[in-house]
Amino acid sequence: MISPGAPSSRRSIEREFWVRIASGASSEDAAAAIGVSPAVGARWFRQGGGMPTITLSPPGGRYLSFAEREEIALMHSGGLGVREIARRLGRDASTISRELRRNAATRGGKLEYRASVAQWKAELLARRPKTAKLVSNPRLREYVQQRLDGCLRLPDGTCVDGPKVAEWKGRNKPRRGDRKWSLAWSPEQIAQRVKVEFPDDESMRISHEAIYQALYIEGRGALRRELVAALRTGRSLRKPRARTRNKPQGHVTADVVISQRPAEAADRAVPGHWEGDLIIGTNRSAIGTLVERSSRTTILVHLPRLPGYGQQPREKNGPALAGYGAGAMAQALTSSITNLPAQLRKTLTWDRGKELSDHAQFSLETGTQVYFADPHSPWQRPTNENTNGVLRQYFPKGTDLTRWSALELEAVAYTLNNRPRKVLGWRTPAEVFADQLHSLDNTGAVSYTHLTLPTTPYV
Repeated sequence: MISPGAPSSRRSIEREFWVRIASGASSEDAAAAIGVSPAVGARWFRQGGGMPTITLSPPGGRYLSFAEREEIALMHSGGLGVREIARRLGRDASTISRELRRNAATRGGKLEYRASVAQWKAELLARRPKTAKLVSNPRLREYVQQRLDGCLRLPDGTCVDGPKVAEWKGRNKPRRGDRKWSLAWSPEQIAQRVKVEFPDDESMRISHEAIYQALYIEGRGALRRELVAALRTGRSLRKPRARTRNKPQGHVTADVVISQRPAEAADRAVPGHWEGDLIIGTNRSAIGTLVERSSRTTILVHLPRLPGYGQQPREKNGPALAGYGAGAMAQALTSSITNLPAQLRKTLTWDRGKELSDHAQFSLETGTQVYFADPHSPWQRPTNENTNGVLRQYFPKGTDLTRWSALELEAVAYTLNNRPRKVLGWRTPAEVFADQLHSLDNTGAVSYTHLTLPTTPYV
């Protein structure tokens, strides 16, 4: 066994560091609390990708602790025998004998028991070398990488390249710029979907946490480090972030508040109830999003700028030329949602944004009743809020969203509708929506041959 050299930080200290990180402390504050330098704490956090590299639960009483090894060193240097040391510590004599024999220092040419050296040797011998599953199974590794980094495709199989992105430099928060368009399944979606596609192959099994560790922790797996940019958040480190809240608007009347919404819309048992919102980009650009509460089907609404934008000065109380003013928004929503059968467009729940202030005209033309959520209550539209977070993988904050055509938005919607969802039993929204359409067709209520919603190859 090689010499330990300078004593390393004990695992108990590192464990306390990660416990403080889990409680919300920064790496600098956690390092100062446990008595190590801020540089050491920053290095632990960076190398771990913001994830604990050791278990946070303390070791059980089966193993000797560092405090017990210090007691053994003091009593052994005082001339006490093995059985007396074992009696005072409440351990078996063979445990003490083996400890003095295995973990003693040998630098001086003779056995000399030192607590720090003994702890280092014990931790070194306790390591259980285990090859990561993604390293030993190339087939599983290729499956995971394809669903993280795969190409976006139209229903006919045509690949959509998306924006050209700069080389990944390992910096945190790359979501403020263009990101590569990819399939970008979440690790949990991958881990559960592989069971569906390979039900009889036990070698094709992996937990979602193993995928996260392979992405975040240095040297833990065979996945490329830059694949963290394919995750929803796009962060190179696991760090919490605060939620933003929109200011409420005062154009909502008492008859269209969410408390007046039919009860059938709340339990998701009946299809046809939608949630909607905007994702905002730079230069007053936006994309409309509609999500069906039951099937989680997504429709993206193209909102191009109106003629004259940027050429004529803005007028107070004049028409909004950015593409998502009240009139333009209602018209775009009407053209998107009228492709659906009437039985599948019963209600629409929106936030308090003024872009849908012309909801009365929209309801008159489509037959879809609009309801508005309470101020500062994103949980009343959870499916849409979650979908908007997913869409930021393709439309990052800080980018102009008008550069994407309606065809490209269709490609993104098609991709989302064909990603498996945990809440759907790992079925895709397209599969569930197709079942809804088939049910309506069997009842003779509707014919859906004209439907332009992105379809699925499984149907």
